[in-house]
Amino acid sequence: MTAHHIHLDPLGGVAGDMFLAAILDAWPEHFDGLLRAVRQAGLPATITMAVEDRGDHALAGKRLRIEGPPDAKPTGAYAAIVERLRGADLEPAVLDRALGIFALLAEAEASVHGVPVDSVSFHELAGWDSVADIVGAAYLIEALSPASWSVGPLPLGRGRVETAHGPLPVPAPATARLLEGFAMVDDGVEGERVTPTGAAILRHLGATSAMPAEGLVLRRSGYGFGTRKLPGISNALRVLVFDTLPVSATEGDEVGVIAFEVDDQTPEELAVGLDVLRATEGVLDVLQMPAFGKKGRIVIAIQILCEPAGLDHVMDACFAETTTIGLRWNLTRRRVLRRQSVIRDDVPVKMVERPGGGRTAKAEMDSLRERPGGAADRSRYRRQLEEDSLKGQDGD
Repeated sequence: MTAHHIHLDPLGGVAGDMFLAAILDAWPEHFDGLLRAVRQAGLPATITMAVEDRGDHALAGKRLRIEGPPDAKPTGAYAAIVERLRGADLEPAVLDRALGIFALLAEAEASVHGVPVDSVSFHELAGWDSVADIVGAAYLIEALSPASWSVGPLPLGRGRVETAHGPLPVPAPATARLLEGFAMVDDGVEGERVTPTGAAILRHLGATSAMPAEGLVLRRSGYGFGTRKLPGISNALRVLVFDTLPVSATEGDEVGVIAFEVDDQTPEELAVGLDVLRATEGVLDVLQMPAFGKKGRIVIAIQILCEPAGLDHVMDACFAETTTIGLRWNLTRRRVLRRQSVIRDDVPVKMVERPGGGRTAKAEMDSLRERPGGAADRSRYRRQLEEDSLKGQDGD
């Protein structure tokens, strides 16, 4: 099974029905299974559930519609919901996810209202539509596993929302508790933009604010519309579905690069300064090479690789330890092979995974500096350490 990365783009916001509609727009083949799971959770036959085409001035997508007699309403008591779900004929993995989402909601409600979790009653989430949203989300999340999830900045919303506790600020207190740690943006649009159910689904997903930087192929997309019309923006949740590609034995990150030239510092002084730079916190490597500078002068070109967080500190050290009066710097992407260090006969040996599954080993020459016998003996000993390290790894 291909692993997916699924990114949620909350143009209008996030609600349970918008989440279901967006996923079903991207994967319509999952509707029958979702409906079956919701029926198993107790949705009466008198209540209909359908996915309809929906669009506005800018986008087209899907809208989830749940309709039925107004008196067909389940209890909103959290303890009763848990009891009913545990008695339902749901797949264990779907049941666990549904209970997990309800538990997040109950814990948030209990925290903001100062009551025990078992005493929580979902006044605004007592309808079958909310049960369908949560059980349906649990079904879809499990059906799409394995997958990683991310979400763009969430619209904060403005104003007040009417609740059984009276008017409350947007986002509602329980919703705000569930959204702690998520990136938010105030786009100036009034109203509730992320519902409690939507926030609980995001929390259950463990959605991050950053997508993977690479190894992604966009495969499909979907749009799930909410019921409200928003001024100047589509009230839709967009889902972008990526296949995640294996990156072989490599890993990617960013590295700081500092470059400058020196033409007026003695070799002895420069050697000392570069040794200090090599030992500076955050420095990964220091390179030096001769080059021709202005007026045909021989200069020493210096390039320093460092951790991005240490750029300012390392640049200050460059000015302190050399005579340069200017330097260039940038952040650049790099690709590195995965590696680990093992110890053989008190000598560190760097083990590297190569693309295709192979391994190479390199003994640290500095640790062989004092070994007697000359270059030939050191070379034989180094090769033996590396061969032993590779055999040891293959036997692990």
